[in-house]
Amino acid sequence: MSEPPKDVLPEPKGPEQPAIDQSPENAPATVPDAEAETEIQVVGRREGMFGVAGTGDTSGYGGLVQPVVFPGAAQRPFEGWHEDVAGALDTALAGGGVEPSAIQAIVIHRGEITFHVRREDLPAVARLFRDDPQLRFELCAGVSGVNYPQDTGRELHAVYHLLSMTHNRRARLEVTCPDSDPHIPSIVATYPTNDWHERETYDMFGIIFDGHPALTRILMPDDWPGHPQRKDYPLGGIPVEYKGGTIPPPDQRRSYN
Repeated sequence: MSEPPKDVLPEPKGPEQPAIDQSPENAPATVPDAEAETEIQVVGRREGMFGVAGTGDTSGYGGLVQPVVFPGAAQRPFEGWHEDVAGALDTALAGGGVEPSAIQAIVIHRGEITFHVRREDLPAVARLFRDDPQLRFELCAGVSGVNYPQDTGRELHAVYHLLSMTHNRRARLEVTCPDSDPHIPSIVATYPTNDWHERETYDMFGIIFDGHPALTRILMPDDWPGHPQRKDYPLGGIPVEYKGGTIPPPDQRRSYN
């Protein structure tokens, strides 16, 4: 086959389509789906680069305002193995005597699946994820805490990262609790790897994991007031000394507003 002359340029492929921004922070009010529209849940707004309050802004972005939004629940049936996992969980819930309402929502975002679980049903759901042959999520890589002060009645979130080595899949469980009742059942009995992870989430966010074998602080001193990674935690503190230099606490630094 003869090669085309070198001086002939390839035909243009047409105008390039703009990249689709999959970040929920930049998504419109609704995100079009193949058969339906997925609602975006707005839970508040963030001001400045880091959303802090009560101290001077030193980032230079004090005028930045953007909504805090969650991607909405996905519509069944899902694509690929996501539907396999969701279907297997439906069967496992029925066989285990757990109400289907234990799963409050299923969110698929950026190719990752998250099951929002009612907090009192977390231990039973976690056991099904570990033990059911069609699920077999043998490893929980840990639990992360998140604080959304404007998510009324659900200010504290705990996110569990699961791995199925049998099926080579990853999934998340997400549980919420209110500021006024920051209790979530411990799943250390099901996933022993969560022992220190639950302690760290308690230390940093103040979520109390009921049934944990030794729920104590792991990073901060036992008498430390408050939980440093919560959004309402004050940024002020003591000056930091390093090799003869002193850095003032954030609430005493100059502001660029």
